[in-house]
Amino acid sequence: MIREYMEGDLAALRAIHALQGFEYALPDLSNPLFVTKLILSEREPSHSAERDAGEGAATSFAPAQEKIIGAALLRLTAEAYLLLDPNTGTPRERWHWLLQLHAATERDAWQRGLEDVHAWLPPPIAQKFGKRITNLGWNRDDAWTPYCKRLTASL
Repeated sequence: MIREYMEGDLAALRAIHALQGFEYALPDLSNPLFVTKLILSEREPSHSAERDAGEGAATSFAPAQEKIIGAALLRLTAEAYLLLDPNTGTPRERWHWLLQLHAATERDAWQRGLEDVHAWLPPPIAQKFGKRITNLGWNRDDAWTPYCKRLTASL
């Protein structure tokens, strides 16, 4: 059974997260950036023995108990694109313009509630430009292997 997350699910999700042993904290699921929070569960009947009037022991079923098996959580993030005319200005001017765009964009993203921004650099500029944005506080994250799922209208 798949259903929407409820606050009462948090303890079970904490336990599952701990069992997985990943070295990151369970995120704050009350954060509005979590736009999808789906719970996978199964119903387990709980058995209780009752005495039937004169017939001996009989098993009856109490209301089903739910066992949470897992969850799928989607948190909004942002992908950065930079469009800057390479034929306008000097390299120094373009760097200055980039710094202005960078600061304004960072403020705007933060004010909108975003917690992170990701950039995928094209191979021809990755090494040189990567060094520049590292100086602006960006981190190259090779610790995690990124995957992408392209969504289609047929869903």
